[in-house]
Amino acid sequence: MSATFNHTIVAAADPQESAQFYVDILEAEHTRSWGVFANVMLSGGVMLQFASPPPPYEVSPVHMAFLCTDEQFDRALGLLRDRGLDHWADPQRTRPGETNTEHGGRGVYFLDPAGHYLELITAPYL
Repeated sequence: MSATFNHTIVAAADPQESAQFYVDILEAEHTRSWGVFANVMLSGGVMLQFASPPPPYEVSPVHMAFLCTDEQFDRALGLLRDRGLDHWADPQRTRPGETNTEHGGRGVYFLDPAGHYLELITAPYL
């Protein structure tokens, strides 16, 4: 059996803003934070630690995909729309305002406040 994923640091210009975004959209939970980190917890004990990178570094966007239920997907998509946030059916961002039905479920792509590429899916790819 392989190792279990435990946590990662996510670069963010405003760690508190990004942490709150993940709480709102992904239904993550705030957890104990320390030092420069604003921490949230996902299901399965996976922690995301948001922190500003030290100068002169800039935030380099990464892609993260999150598996969710249909109800969570609908709720998150509703929040994106209510907040007027852009979302796309594809990672190339050629289908704005749409979702997809690939891989036996639904999916949507959007950006977090730091510019990271996020994806919500209701069925795993494999």
